[in-house]
Amino acid sequence: MSFCMRLARSKPIRLLGGIAMRCWAFSGTYVLACFLLYWLYGGVSAFFLLCFATTGILYHREDQLVYRPESPANSRIYVPAPSIFNLPYQSIYIRSGDGTMLHMFFISQPEDKVKKVPTLLFLHGNAGNVGHRLKNAVGLYHTIQCNILMLEYRGYGLSQGSPSEEGLYMDACAGIDYLSSRTDINTNEIIVFGRSLGGAVAINLATKPENSQRIWCLILENTFTSIPDMAALLFGLKCLQYLPLFLYKNKYLSILKVRSVMVPTLFISGLADTLVPPRMMQELYKNCRSPCKKILSISGVTSKFDEKENHACDNRITRYFNKFREIKLIFCININV
Repeated sequence: MSFCMRLARSKPIRLLGGIAMRCWAFSGTYVLACFLLYWLYGGVSAFFLLCFATTGILYHREDQLVYRPESPANSRIYVPAPSIFNLPYQSIYIRSGDGTMLHMFFISQPEDKVKKVPTLLFLHGNAGNVGHRLKNAVGLYHTIQCNILMLEYRGYGLSQGSPSEEGLYMDACAGIDYLSSRTDINTNEIIVFGRSLGGAVAINLATKPENSQRIWCLILENTFTSIPDMAALLFGLKCLQYLPLFLYKNKYLSILKVRSVMVPTLFISGLADTLVPPRMMQELYKNCRSPCKKILSISGVTSKFDEKENHACDNRITRYFNKFREIKLIFCININV
């Protein structure tokens, strides 16, 4: 079998092919360069040069794999409003730490309850916009009975800028700063909820010393241990876990950062999630050093919304909050719900 045929059948090349389809402007040039390298330098030299070129392309095009703000189509143009579910809300714009304008929805409980209930900072996943999470917000709003701030990261929905790891961390800080400045809510009961990519952002937020007293509790749903771990899983190449970290533009090293999380933390692991394996949630739970932590393993919850299963999940979260108010200790390990 020729070198080119072996090359074409390898998993890394199939991965590159997928990226090339996204990056059509230079895909033809890249393919031509592969053949020229082999012709000019031979198999071994071409292999190393190809590896060098591949890592460069992956580094600079990694954002397109991690962040999907335009999926589904028109997600940067149209953001469904909470009013379609009869939720009272404010559409708010704030500036992140570097001046980037961010869009948010603040969904509040009735005036007589707004200061008596917790307020939840909702950090969404890697695709779409906050409007695509409104069904989740409805469940949290009615079942847990909390106020909800739905933050839209930079480069998503109606927010300005382009997404990046440090940028998303900065945006989450701006969100909790905003909640802490409001006088119409109970700032002693701020919940940070992160799903999928949002879970990685939430973990980073909870590691900040200034937030240890501001975050009432942390809820993580179906989030991953790190980008290198996810890359190895998705592409079936375990070697990707061991590449030097400087080769990754986005790292999201939650498996290391979660060791610094000391706030009460609830881990929600959807056993039916086909993207983030449950073992990653188990690893995060085991590495979390919070003295008050619990993990819920729910058979039907996935990374996609399912009304019946998410309602059951919301009910179980509510039962934890009710226990907390009875004994004044959130998610204590000896609670059996």
